Amino acid sequence: MKLNRVVVAAAGIGLMAVTYAFGQGSDSVPAQSVITVMTKNSEAPANLRAQDFKVQVNGKTTEVSNLTPLRGDRAGAELVVLIDSGARNSLGRQLDDIRQFVQGLPPTTEVAIAYMQNGRAYMPGRLTADKAEALKALHLPGGIPGGSASPYFCLSDLAKNWPSTNRENRRIVVMITDGFDPYNPRFDPDDPYLQSAINDSVRAGLVVNSIYWHDTGFVSSTFRGINTGQNLMSIVTDATGGTDYLQGFSNPVSFSPFFEDLNRRLQNQYELGYVAPAKAKPEVATLKVKLQAPNTKLTAPQRVIVAPGGVAANQ
Repeated sequence: MKLNRVVVAAAGIGLMAVTYAFGQGSDSVPAQSVITVMTKNSEAPANLRAQDFKVQVNGKTTEVSNLTPLRGDRAGAELVVLIDSGARNSLGRQLDDIRQFVQGLPPTTEVAIAYMQNGRAYMPGRLTADKAEALKALHLPGGIPGGSASPYFCLSDLAKNWPSTNRENRRIVVMITDGFDPYNPRFDPDDPYLQSAINDSVRAGLVVNSIYWHDTGFVSSTFRGINTGQNLMSIVTDATGGTDYLQGFSNPVSFSPFFEDLNRRLQNQYELGYVAPAKAKPEVATLKVKLQAPNTKLTAPQRVIVAPGGVAANQ
């Protein structure tokens, strides 16, 4: 079972994070990013400290201010399962796995089910901590080729219209799609729809994860189409700090292993605070985070949006 991306040149696109800027006229601004740290045994590392991290913004070493475990009173999260309306009807075999995943989320996580329809993220229900209520919206999608228009249009729509204004909670997306963009059907890391989806997601503070599932279209089911879609989605997940789940070029037998891994990741996330240089206007900067701790695996941002002093980048 493969839990991560197909390796392509686009892997360098990287992971973006949202920066919050404070202090009118300051040369630097505090920034926070959600990172995931696990041991090789998928457990929470012991005695992790802020000084164990090294951060560079635009190639320059900067100060790490704090490391906050997103547990206890900081465990709040909002999660949207975003399903491609063009997904093959065999997705019905996975609905029980989706139900079990949602039912197993902690009380501190609010959840909603949404569908990619004609370039929008259609959400029949509300974001709620009542898992049974949220699951009333779960059903088999229509399976119409091209029904989503483009998964990247839909992700942008979700980011721009996130169903909450609470910025204290993590914002998690689980996309179930083949990632194929019929409006730009070749592998292109600079696909403007892809890049817009990334930028919109970063501004909204989304951490996007994906599970690969075949669409009903013909082109997206060719070797080239599958490879293109999988790699485009890996760019999105890298850019937002998530993980892409796939099993070769075929539909996975079960989503359960993916959801088990995702649950472990959600339980081992931290808010990393650091300093970024203030800019005259919002600007995308490179971000490198390294962890000096044995037997650990870090998932951290590789890009960050830096705002002017006194202006929040996510507003």
